[in-house]
Amino acid sequence: MSSGKVVLGLLAGIAAGALAGILFAPAKGSDTRKKITKKGKDYEKKFTKNIDLANKKFDKLKSEVSDFIEKKMPKAEAQK
Repeated sequence: MSSGKVVLGLLAGIAAGALAGILFAPAKGSDTRKKITKKGKDYEKKFTKNIDLANKKFDKLKSEVSDFIEKKMPKAEAQK
């Protein structure tokens, strides 16, 4: 079994356990739904923030690689 499948299974198990814990908690259904909605929105904000940060880092790396290639390629071509 690949490690990717193991990690995916582990994450699915954690999510299922958390969901079961929330659903069987001794709170009113409306309170539980509000908590779930709030947590979902919090996770969405964090995920969006992390995606934006990753995109910025990727764009910076892409720019650095392009600059490096522009500087080094003419030298490599001249050596041929």
